[in-house]
Amino acid sequence: MHIAWLGKKSPFCGNVTYGREITNALLDRGHRVTFLHFAQPDEAADDPTGYKEVSLPFIFKSQILTIPTLGSARRLTEALQKLKPDVVHASLILSPLDLKLPEICQSLGIPLVATFHPAFDQKRRNFSSSTQHLAYQVYAPRLANYNKVIVFSKIQRNLLLKLGVPSERVAVIPNGVDISRYAPGPSRIKADLNARQLYVYQGRLSPEKNVESMLKGWRAANMRANDKLVIVGSGPLEASLKAFYSDRSIVWLGFVASEERRIEILRGADCFVLPSLVEGLSLSLLEAMACGSACVATDAGADGEVLEKGAGVILNTQKVSSQMQTIFPLFREHPDVMAMLGKKARARVLERYTLSRNITQLEQLYTTVAPLAQSTYSLSKKGA
Repeated sequence: MHIAWLGKKSPFCGNVTYGREITNALLDRGHRVTFLHFAQPDEAADDPTGYKEVSLPFIFKSQILTIPTLGSARRLTEALQKLKPDVVHASLILSPLDLKLPEICQSLGIPLVATFHPAFDQKRRNFSSSTQHLAYQVYAPRLANYNKVIVFSKIQRNLLLKLGVPSERVAVIPNGVDISRYAPGPSRIKADLNARQLYVYQGRLSPEKNVESMLKGWRAANMRANDKLVIVGSGPLEASLKAFYSDRSIVWLGFVASEERRIEILRGADCFVLPSLVEGLSLSLLEAMACGSACVATDAGADGEVLEKGAGVILNTQKVSSQMQTIFPLFREHPDVMAMLGKKARARVLERYTLSRNITQLEQLYTTVAPLAQSTYSLSKKGA
């Protein structure tokens, strides 16, 4: 099958990781993939792993929003006319072009699948979650025009149904992890940092990630000097947080580009902490779980669903500092509890969140939606 994947390759974010993992797995299974993304013409080049690339012109792009040029829709239409893919799969990037895709694909008779994964908190407990909920309200009427919309959790599916997206349009296919790469194994990170216990946060340093609440909890817990909290990632709050939280027990590693190094860090982590105010379904959380780390995360987005029934510790987004002030000393004094939670976390990933299972479900969806979309298109042409 030939899949035209419309997604993101920069700047780095969860959408970028999702697109890379899925398209590489599809290539491994023998499918043909063409990757269409917003880039300058000299930025796009055929990927050495096997897929072709098509660049689309843009005015502005960030980790949150992309603004295309007026000619991007025409460029996309011409590319799809030439490629004639079996299906278009758009990993939606919060762009005006997202809203034009159904019209473009219907005019060409090409099935259209979307993955809709903006972060959210169904309880709308803060400004960030209220803002993200607005994105869901804006997109919901348009999502009804896609042949299928993939979401990562039952919670997210229920939210879209409440906003009016027909149930038959929505499919739950969660994020998945390559359990052969992300698995328990040897790590030197503790020795490198002279750490007795290692606690890890991995993600952006931005307001919605709520990292400062975790840091406040760490400082209030009075952890031992050789118990380390490692911060992996960068973002707009990096400088201010580093300036205020700069004792020897906190290690700022910045953005770590090497996947092998990130895996080594997760393998060495006794505990992984994700204090976000809003989330989709965190791939970093799943990766830590697959590596056998005990995991603590807020119930924002679908992360609470991932850790439910004992697979980890679930926090309330509004009380992260006080909860972490209690949890850090508890884990410090009872490492056996962390070890038990790490085994349960790995078991949960094996049960629900493997990349292989994800791709199989995606292949099944493609084969189901392609003939459906083609027949719908034929009927619409006859009606016209």
